[in-house]
Amino acid sequence: MAKKKTKKAARKTKTTRGRKKAAPAELIISKSRTKSASSINVSGDFYGALDGAVRMMISNAEQRAADNGRKTLRPFDL
Repeated sequence: MAKKKTKKAARKTKTTRGRKKAAPAELIISKSRTKSASSINVSGDFYGALDGAVRMMISNAEQRAADNGRKTLRPFDL
């Protein structure tokens, strides 16, 4: 004899399983390496600021290389 499903049991509950959160932009830098390179504590928002600074440096270096007719970044572009 099969049991009848009650209305409460028949309702599907909403879960977050299977849903993906919007991923933040991936950091260029490594948090663990940055922390180990510092002799003092590193705040959580430091990583985002450092990532922004590194991205800006890369962008400026790309522009300098392009202005010089090169497609390769060199140390002196920094």
